[in-house]
Order: sequence, then structure tokens, then C-alpha cells
Amino acid sequence: MATYQVTHKQLLDGYAVLQTLTPSEFEVGQSLTVAGITGFNGTYTIYALPQFAFIGIDSEGDLLFNYEIPIPNQVLFALAGDDVNRTAASGTITYAPTCTWIDANDIATWLYLTPATAGDLAFLTSCAAAANATCYRKRQEAGYAADSLTTPPSADVELATTILGGTLYRSRSSMDQIASYDGMGISATVGITSQIKILLGIPRAQVA
Repeated sequence: MATYQVTHKQLLDGYAVLQTLTPSEFEVGQSLTVAGITGFNGTYTIYALPQFAFIGIDSEGDLLFNYEIPIPNQVLFALAGDDVNRTAASGTITYAPTCTWIDANDIATWLYLTPATAGDLAFLTSCAAAANATCYRKRQEAGYAADSLTTPPSADVELATTILGGTLYRSRSSMDQIASYDGMGISATVGITSQIKILLGIPRAQVA
């Protein structure tokens, strides 16, 4: 989760623009939560990340900007309300994406496992959450910014996330590999395996 301090606010033609004190890692289509700014508080989907002064929309509904007035660190989203001229503001923007591509049942099915206790189910749920967060973040780092937080972008990404979750579960009580009773041990599994990377499309960056 990342939190950014807001320095200015604006609301014009049904679109809000907030400027943050420092550069952000926002991407268009992502969700953010605004707090501490009356009339702007809530959770929204990012529509644009303008670098110039916003001056409204045209007759076609397209965004208009004054390209002679650069303003860095801005985020724009739809918001109904009365117009508010650009002015200083104090508040925060929180970016805390929660990915839900898979759940505990997906991992249990892949492992042919029936949770024996409530503790097993809780750990499966934790592994699913960790796999979702890791795979979503790795995809974002590789440039796949359009990924939905709720629906896997493709079957291979869903499988990769499930495999990672299953690997995390099987590594229970082990520091760096899948647990085994074999006296000779098994090869260490460090980080994300090449198979999972291939399915996720990383570290290959997305190209146009």
C-alpha cells in the first residue's frame, strides 16, 4: 500500500484533478482512495494522469488541457459535483490494489487437497492472497498495466498464479523449498520458477 500527500485539488466538468507532493506509481485504470478532502473523498478509477493544467472538456467529451502550464504529479478521475477552481488542499491518496484472480479453492483443487482443519483453510487463503499480490505486482512491473484486479487476464496467468499459491502452500514449514520427507532432500526452489515466469509473461516487458 502506498499513500501520497495531496497538495492541490480541482473539479471541473465532472472530472476531479488532484496533485500529489511526490511522483506516484499510478496507472490509468487502477483504483485509488481519497481521504481528508471534503467533496472528494471516496474510491475512484483513474481516468488520466495529466501533466498540464486541466481546462475542461469539449463538445465531444474529450479532455482539454493548457499545454503552456505544466503541472506534474496529477491524477484525474470522474466525480460529479459543483466545479471547484484549482486550489491548495490537504489530504491523502491511497493506492492499495487487492487482486483476487484465484482463491483457496483453486489452490486446493490444483493440489488435490481437502483442507483438514480451519487452520489449513486459513493458510490456503493466505497463500492465495500472497500469490495474487505477487503475480499482479510482477505483471505491473513488466508493463502489463491494463490487468484487471478481479479477472485473470488469461488462462496462463491464472495457472501461474495457482501454481505459485500451491508452491507456497507446499513450502509450509520450509524456508526455501517444497517440504519433503526424502532423506536426500530436493532441489531448492528460490524465487519464482522459470515455468511461472513464462506463464506470467515476465520478465519480458509488454510491447505495443
